[in-house]
Amino acid sequence: MKLWSVAELDKAQAGEIQTKYDLPPIVAMLLQIRHITSHRDIESFLYNESEIDSPFEIKDMDKAVSRIKLALDRGELICIYGDYDADGVTSTALLYSYLEEIGANVFFYIPSRETEGYGMNKNAVAALHEKGVQLIITVDNGISAGEEIDFASSLGIDTVVTDHHQPLGELPNAVAVVDMHRPDCPSRYKQLSGVGVAFKLIMALEGKYCDTDMLLDNYADLLSIGTIGDIVELRDENRVFVKRGLASMENADRAGVAALIEVSGVRDRELTAGKVSFTLVPRINAVGRLGVSGKSVNLLITDDYDEAMEIARAMSDDNAERRQIEADILTSIDAEIRRDPSLVTDRVLVIDGEQWHQGVIGIVASRVKEIYGKPTIIISRDGDKAKGSGRSVEGFALCDAVAACSDLLTHYGGHPMAVGLSLGSENIELFRRRINEYAASIGEMPPDTLKIDCRLNPANLSVDIVEDLKLMQPYGAGNPTPVFGFYNMTIANIVPLSNNKHIKLVLSRGGTTLSALMFSTSTEQFPYEVGEVVDLAATLEINDYQGARSVSVYVRDIKAHDDDTGEILRSQRLFESFCRGERLSRDEYRELYPTRDDFALLYRFLKQRGGYTFPAETLVQKLNGRLPMGKIRVILEAMNELSLISIDEGMRTNRISVNRVSGKVSLESAKIIKELSEAKV
Repeated sequence: MKLWSVAELDKAQAGEIQTKYDLPPIVAMLLQIRHITSHRDIESFLYNESEIDSPFEIKDMDKAVSRIKLALDRGELICIYGDYDADGVTSTALLYSYLEEIGANVFFYIPSRETEGYGMNKNAVAALHEKGVQLIITVDNGISAGEEIDFASSLGIDTVVTDHHQPLGELPNAVAVVDMHRPDCPSRYKQLSGVGVAFKLIMALEGKYCDTDMLLDNYADLLSIGTIGDIVELRDENRVFVKRGLASMENADRAGVAALIEVSGVRDRELTAGKVSFTLVPRINAVGRLGVSGKSVNLLITDDYDEAMEIARAMSDDNAERRQIEADILTSIDAEIRRDPSLVTDRVLVIDGEQWHQGVIGIVASRVKEIYGKPTIIISRDGDKAKGSGRSVEGFALCDAVAACSDLLTHYGGHPMAVGLSLGSENIELFRRRINEYAASIGEMPPDTLKIDCRLNPANLSVDIVEDLKLMQPYGAGNPTPVFGFYNMTIANIVPLSNNKHIKLVLSRGGTTLSALMFSTSTEQFPYEVGEVVDLAATLEINDYQGARSVSVYVRDIKAHDDDTGEILRSQRLFESFCRGERLSRDEYRELYPTRDDFALLYRFLKQRGGYTFPAETLVQKLNGRLPMGKIRVILEAMNELSLISIDEGMRTNRISVNRVSGKVSLESAKIIKELSEAKV
């Protein structure tokens, strides 16, 4: 369950923006909500398609250009040292394509995620020396490779670093360190991805008479894929890259991109940043997660469409394998949680398993985080060594939490929302305890929040409004797809679709009927019934079918209209605090302690229904708010202890079965009731 948060709107300022720039009301409102209010920001956001700052604003760019041009003049062997994700792959392909076109003696190297890990390593540097490399240019890495760059220097190899990650200490002793985040860099815009920095390098190499528009025509497709894949904010220069790239990919003339679009099944559909994120990017990333990303770079640099199709199909197979591995790990985690529900009562979830694929555990962490609304770290054990990947909720800096446990770790890094780490397998339990102690020390944990841009009356919904929203595209980090709240909607019908894999909801309010699609939910999994009143958070698209245009409404989340999600989450967390053995106040113990009437109310409901198969938090609404969430959890636990019911609760499915009972059962004999009874006095 997520806490819904509706954005604050300054109607007066939105009205001024609408009038001054002659914009549709919905667009002016979204600009105001997203703090895009100055003249420069509005003009850049809506209309800039080619203006890019001078690359020489970035510190050391002049040094990078001088050294690369020297290598070109001398015919030195240049190695582009890339990375295995979509940003690193597109950065490598972009710079390689450009340097090869201008006659450089160049090749690329992508380290194996499985055997080498991220960034430069000494074995790779030694191998490059054996090949006769005299200059290494890093893309999307290098800022933390001080030792490796010194080693390269000792072998007579110069290094030019181009990166976009935060420096963690002293800058490496490279010929040039091109990174906007170095403390002495005066550049205005700091949010470029690795491929964005590589593009700036190309602009600089073009020199005084650089035709930026021509370069964008040539490389915006690669820029777009890498920028979207790295989830950097789609504002300013990044927005230019993605706008131009999406337009370029509509009629892709790069063989590899055209092949990737074909095998991804989006060739005849409008290409959006979201579609790139969910179709093209995962296929590129899958190769890096499972194998060697050189395959992805080869796809993006080949001129042979048949070769490109062969590689693209292989990448799709890799992506299917990645999805299966991910599903298998999630199945294992689900089984573990069913065996030990206490795993998910912690503030920070730390779940480990034997030899889970290290290239996939980050995605798995994201999935588990979405389900439980808590920071999550998934750890893969391999003998006495272990590696982990974590994802957080907004407001909890996971990198700080991990850093607080650094004495237990052999390696760690990341940012507030995502981390990677390594440690000895024997330290996993201690790490779990320590990171939760840190979380407890900083106060109340922030809930996972669904941000809603505004409430929308279904009577005002139209194709024109959704058409107006296209001015806000492309959507992505920093400019998410608008989410609208439809409140106080009565369910008129629930229609199964695609053999009950999905459902269509028919809802009504004030005489207006609305249809909404809810994916990956069957009628059996949908907890609400015809006639019940719900709120839904949804995104909007235009459906163009056989010349008829209509609005498609896609459900992001749904809840009972009367539910107070903030209160439900607070009460659930109170129960979890009790389960963790934390000291509560006398009033808090009393809040959790159920009376016999409370027991009877919930037991009678379950017995009349023949059990319950929906998320436990929906019981608050089903019982008309007569019991708080924490107390419901206590009663369920007590009845489970006493074998009145059986609970099988996993990540996606929940089943409460009512057992046959002979004779009287003493509710006070349940362990959890005894503990509460003793504590509340």
